[in-house]
Amino acid sequence: MHKTQLDIAKTNVQEKGFLDISAPPDRLLVEEIYKLKKEKNAVILAHYYQEDSIQDIADFVGDSLALAQEAAKTEAAIIVFAGVHFMAETAKILNPTKKVLLPDLKAGCSLADSCPPVDFKKFVAMHPDHKVVTYINCSAAIKALSDIVCTSSNASKIVNSFPKSQKLIFAPDKNLGEYINEQTGRNMVLWDGACMVHEAFSIDKLIDVHLRNPDALIVAHPESPKHILKVATYIGSTSGLLNYVKESKKQKFIVATEAGILHKMQQQVPHKILIPAPAKEDNTCACSECHYMKLNSLKKLYLCLKHETPAIEVAEELRKKALLPITRMLELS
Repeated sequence: MHKTQLDIAKTNVQEKGFLDISAPPDRLLVEEIYKLKKEKNAVILAHYYQEDSIQDIADFVGDSLALAQEAAKTEAAIIVFAGVHFMAETAKILNPTKKVLLPDLKAGCSLADSCPPVDFKKFVAMHPDHKVVTYINCSAAIKALSDIVCTSSNASKIVNSFPKSQKLIFAPDKNLGEYINEQTGRNMVLWDGACMVHEAFSIDKLIDVHLRNPDALIVAHPESPKHILKVATYIGSTSGLLNYVKESKKQKFIVATEAGILHKMQQQVPHKILIPAPAKEDNTCACSECHYMKLNSLKKLYLCLKHETPAIEVAEELRKKALLPITRMLELS
């Protein structure tokens, strides 16, 4: 059967997550994106882990908390979320009447994938006297099973909002949960999930890099395993790492989080030396990168804005359930 151009486009959306049709040359993409943003009253929100060119064209670049806050207050008709699926999903939960686009539908999250809703629902049922605190890096279905959501920026504050006597479940990141337990003196029950990017850091290679750069401070994201956090001078969220490096009098840092942060960090401290923490496996940049985050590209961003697809949809009943714990977090933040 003969396929029309529309049939081909639909197949591309299903198989690739974006419309793979003609786009302007790279040198014209930025100009075209700016035109489309103005024509369509669109805003581009980007995470720090996106490729450099996307961060540079975004209206706002931030970590999970800042992006959620920005999504909650935007007046744009269209939100292009340059990040991963759970982030765009959160924006849609907060903005049911707005169109939320994700450049590549395959931009998922290993941490979110480590917490299947069916299994987590059973896990929660096994602890009926526990309240559920979930890290924002999870699906809408997991948020809907939660009492409140948190980010790495506000996790301690959210956990401390509960009385010490209240038993808690923390999901899905066991590393962040263990770190928050230590910071708050809690004994939260932890779901056994983790981010493959932060799990990929090599302690042996990290120590070797530090021995070759003894004047460098190690800074790390709390999604990293405990053995990485033990050698860090500073532990904090993505925005926390940026602020620490910016305000510190030190001139050299080894940064243990996804390497995309180095772009914005270097812009803020052009005179300082930034070294990405090494991954266990050798790769092109000898650092730890999120494959999912890097699925988005400038071309895909242009195509999704031009054709207004792929669009994120969340069933209304699920959206309402997931909205409650997100709202509670935003009110405390």
